[in-house]
Amino acid sequence: LKIDESGAGGVCDSMDVDEKSKVEAMEVDTINESTVKSETDVESRRHHRRSSFMFNIADGGFTELHTIWLNEQRALEENTEGYEIWHRKHDYWLLAGVVQHGYGRWQDIHNDPRFALVNEPFRGDQTKPNYLEMKNRFLARRFKLLEQALIIEEQLRRAAHQNIVCDPKDTVQSLNRRFNELECLAVAQQQVYAEALAGNKSLVQLIHRALTMMEDYLAEMKQDVSRLLTLVPRMPPVSDRLNLSHTGLLTKLTQHLTAAKQAKLALLQQQQQQQQQTISNPATPVDSAASGVEEKT
Repeated sequence: LKIDESGAGGVCDSMDVDEKSKVEAMEVDTINESTVKSETDVESRRHHRRSSFMFNIADGGFTELHTIWLNEQRALEENTEGYEIWHRKHDYWLLAGVVQHGYGRWQDIHNDPRFALVNEPFRGDQTKPNYLEMKNRFLARRFKLLEQALIIEEQLRRAAHQNIVCDPKDTVQSLNRRFNELECLAVAQQQVYAEALAGNKSLVQLIHRALTMMEDYLAEMKQDVSRLLTLVPRMPPVSDRLNLSHTGLLTKLTQHLTAAKQAKLALLQQQQQQQQQTISNPATPVDSAASGVEEKT
């Protein structure tokens, strides 16, 4: 009986050890899963913060700004070396620096810690002898592009406000329409062209037909351009048609920023006054208790 009991006890002890090891393994697995989930949550939050930045200038495609932004976005996604690439967020802070310090004050923008993000894409060029000149030249050229896009955005907004509609028979509109048709035709035939190169000879006739249509579009566009050369000098400036000068456009653009800035300053002053009032007239617990006793009496 003693041998049986000791054997049973030994079996029970071994079973307890096995169960403990299983429990410990499950705890380790749960800890690993929780750490992985926390890491994925942090990464998702970082990605959300990185992708939630919104800044846009609705220039209607009249400048190269959105094309440049698209190319920079592709370069940013393909960037594996970790260096900073100029992007639309840098354009936003560049405009904010110009609003704060003024036109052409690039050095003041560089030295302002609030706009330190503007200096990040140039970290790798600090050893070059013409570092400052190159950076200032880039900022001036970039700001000129942003200024043109902002002016066109205001012109388009004003044209929409005044219900200015272009004549569909206008030479500029016909040229734009034919260009869009030509682009759509070229994009639509890319797959057909690839299959024809792969050896499908039945598509060669279709490609010849598409090329003939593209030649017709180009001939019509050439005629529109020749008429446009004589029409453009007689067209009044856009600022005259919108009843707004170039200076007026810049003034309207800065008025919104100035109003927002003044409202923010007024809010800060109001908060500071409230804090000073609370500091000068603190409500202590003794006073509140005394007031409660007086009310009861």
